[in-house]
Amino acid sequence: MTLIFVTGGARSGKSSFAEARAAQVGGPVTYVATAQAFDDEMRDRIGRHRADRPAGWVTREEPLHVPAVVREVQGTVLLDCLSLWVSNLMLADWTDDAVLAAADDLLRTARDRGGVTVMVTNEVGFGIVPDNALARRFRDLLGWVNQRAAAASDEAWLIVSGRPLRLP
Repeated sequence: MTLIFVTGGARSGKSSFAEARAAQVGGPVTYVATAQAFDDEMRDRIGRHRADRPAGWVTREEPLHVPAVVREVQGTVLLDCLSLWVSNLMLADWTDDAVLAAADDLLRTARDRGGVTVMVTNEVGFGIVPDNALARRFRDLLGWVNQRAAAASDEAWLIVSGRPLRLP
């Protein structure tokens, strides 16, 4: 029913903002986490994120089939994050067209469901052009996914240094 898009750079405060926004809605919140723990640092990071969530929130961890999980959830969904999801799909050898089709499916699902969906993503297009093909592909593909998500959203926010800026 309502789609909220939250983007920003690394450590900008976007997840905290999205969590606060999801909590404002009231009712049950399901946190859909896309991160995968490939190393100790990421395991620690995921553990800290789990510990920081309110006790009443349900966590669903899904690195690839996010639209299916969002389709099943009642109440508010907080999806964190599109960037890791796109990365996961790329690492699973999905084509660009398949990733974009999955993103379109996710956005349709979010628009058609009864509750609020808050989507978090990184803005990776502010930096220099990456020096390798994989990084350029990721930057471009995530940029296209972010454009689609922002366009489909009822609210779009850019978080810069902890300060939320509402996008038109």
